[in-house]
Amino acid sequence: MNDGNRAVFELNHLSFSYPGNQPVLKDISFSIQAGERVCILGANGCGKSTLLKILAGLLSPQEGKFRAFHHAVTRKDWNDDAFSCKYHRKVGFIFQNSDVQLFCSTVRDEIAFGLLQQKTEPEQIKSRIRDISALLDIGSLLEKAPFKLSGGEKKKVALASVLVMNPDVLILDEPTNGLDPRTQVWLVRLLNSLCKAGKTLITSTHNLELVSKISSRGILFSEDHKIAADSSVSDLIQDIDLLKAVNLVDEDYGTENKI
Repeated sequence: MNDGNRAVFELNHLSFSYPGNQPVLKDISFSIQAGERVCILGANGCGKSTLLKILAGLLSPQEGKFRAFHHAVTRKDWNDDAFSCKYHRKVGFIFQNSDVQLFCSTVRDEIAFGLLQQKTEPEQIKSRIRDISALLDIGSLLEKAPFKLSGGEKKKVALASVLVMNPDVLILDEPTNGLDPRTQVWLVRLLNSLCKAGKTLITSTHNLELVSKISSRGILFSEDHKIAADSSVSDLIQDIDLLKAVNLVDEDYGTENKI
């Protein structure tokens, strides 16, 4: 594991199971440093989304230790409103399906929701909405209902509702799923600019074409819900035998260079 001096997350022998099911994560250990660009890789069903939800504070592991920002996080911490509020201000989570994340009557209300929960002053809320709307070019959407937007517009609004909180860590589950090519390019550029600004970026995907564009480190999961490799993305995507072994690419991948 990496040196923990600047670690935002540290996982030690962590395991998780949903009620009545087999373990989704088994004996997981790694750390993520501030400012890193990390991608969680693996075939569908290997536990990527569950891991991200643990990092985002939406689930608690049954076994092992989870430290965030040098604090040993336990189930009891999530019953402490002050701790939970501070944590979710520092860690932003973008769901794979934007429809799950958007529930307010207008885009403006959607962006303001988190700030209102943090009891932010009204004038500061207006200022932040104005700034984030300009950054993401969604000013024309502010009075529209989120459910009427296109997939790309919904993704931008979901991002705005998180980025307006100015989190230190941004976690995205399958960030380009359902996006058209132009919006995918836009999102990759945005994520890289956020990293340059000092944000820690954690994503999950099974799309190898995307990985090297948004991350420098890859944590690869096997289908038995364990870590198969933790190394640079450049090394991972060249290890075709390993990618085949974890069912991330098919048997033709070496010849056609396509998933």
